[in-house]
Amino acid sequence: MNKIPRLTAKEIIKAVNKLGFKFERQRGSHMFFRHEDERTTTIPNHPGEEIGSGLLNKIIKEELKITREEFIKYL
Repeated sequence: MNKIPRLTAKEIIKAVNKLGFKFERQRGSHMFFRHEDERTTTIPNHPGEEIGSGLLNKIIKEELKITREEFIKYL
């Protein structure tokens, strides 16, 4: 199992866009994305701060529904 590097919201958003998710709306610092197959994800966008590994793993596994290895390919 590959270890995921520490990432900022900007880096995660780029990968999410490459996966086919489109920006839908923003409320405060949380950006909401939707895929055409109805999967959704919310990314907290705090400029300059890295997303914690626990939250990133949750986003990848439960919201994007892909493996960490697949996600790393889109970085």
